[in-house]
Amino acid sequence: MFNNSSKILFVIIMLAGSLITITSNSWLGAWMGLEINLLSFIPLMSDSNNLMSTEASLKYFLVQAMASTVLLFAIILMMMKNNINYEINMSYITMIILSALLLKSGAAPFHFWFPNIMEGLSWMNCLLLMTWQKIAPLMLISHVNIKMLLFSSIILSVIIGSLGGLNQSSMRKLMAFSSINHLGWMLMALNSNEVIWFIYFLLYSFLSLTLTFMFNNFKIFHFNQMFSLFFNSKILKFILLMNFLSLGGLPPFLGFLPKWLVIQQLSIENQYFMLMILVMSTLITLFFYLRICYSAFMLNYFENNWLINMPVKKMNYSMYLFMSFFSIFGLSFISILYFMF
Repeated sequence: MFNNSSKILFVIIMLAGSLITITSNSWLGAWMGLEINLLSFIPLMSDSNNLMSTEASLKYFLVQAMASTVLLFAIILMMMKNNINYEINMSYITMIILSALLLKSGAAPFHFWFPNIMEGLSWMNCLLLMTWQKIAPLMLISHVNIKMLLFSSIILSVIIGSLGGLNQSSMRKLMAFSSINHLGWMLMALNSNEVIWFIYFLLYSFLSLTLTFMFNNFKIFHFNQMFSLFFNSKILKFILLMNFLSLGGLPPFLGFLPKWLVIQQLSIENQYFMLMILVMSTLITLFFYLRICYSAFMLNYFENNWLINMPVKKMNYSMYLFMSFFSIFGLSFISILYFMF
C-alpha cells in the first residue's frame, strides 16, 4: 500500500490532470488531462482496510478506459473530417463525445457502474468520486451542445437517482443515487447558466463534505447504524439528520439555494416541463431522506444502547458544528445579506 506522501503526490497529479482538461484548447489535450486524472485516482482508491477497494478500482479503471477509448475514437474522427474532408456527419461525432463524457461523469443512462463502485470505496474516496471527479467531464459537456441527448440524460438522471435510492439500506449507495439525482440538476444548470452550475457544484460539494466527514468518523455504512450510534448526543444526531434534509434541498436549509436558482432560471426560460420533472424527482429524494430522519425525530423513539463503547476516531467537533451551522442556517443568512445590500 502507498504511504501518505505518495498519496499526497497522487492527489496533486489528479488535480493537475483536471486542470489540464479544463484549460485545454483542444480535444486531444482534454483527453490527455482526463487520462492523467484517471491514472492518479486509481492508486488512491486502494485501501488495506477495505477488501472491496481493489475490485472497485478495477471496475472504475475498465469503465473509464472504455469511455476514454470512445472519446479518443470521436476525436480521431473529428480530426479526419477536418484534415482529409471525410464525409462524416458532425452531429454523430458530437453525440459520441457527449455519450463518453456522460459515461465518465456517471449520468444516466450510463450510471450503472457508479453505485457499485461507491459501495467498495472509503468515505473520502466516495467524496472525491462524487465531487472532484465530475468537474472535468462537466466542463467538457458545456462545450458540446446536443439538446436531445442532454435533456434525455437529465430526465433519466433525476428519475433514476430518485427512484434508485428508495430501496437502499447502504448509505454509500444511497449517496450514490443522490449524486446521480444532483448530477441531473447540475446538467440542467450547465445547459442554462454556467454561473448557476458553479454555485450548485460548490454548495453540493460542501454539503457532501459535511455528511461524509461525519460518516467517516463514526464509520457509518448502513441505514440501521444511524439509530444506534448517537444516543449519547441527541444534538449531534439531530444536526446530522438536518444535514440530510439540507442535501435533499428542503427549504429553509442551504441545499435549497442552488435548486432555487435553477428553478428561477427554468421559469425565466419557460421550460416548465423540465421544471416539473426536476421538482417531482426531488420530492421523491426528500421522501427517503425523511424516512431516515422520521424515527429519530420522534420524541418517544426507543433506542438500543449496547454500542455504548463503540470506538470512533477523534474528530474536530467545532469544525463540524461550524459546517453544519452554515448548512442549516446558510440560506437564511444569505437571504438577510441579499436584502440588506
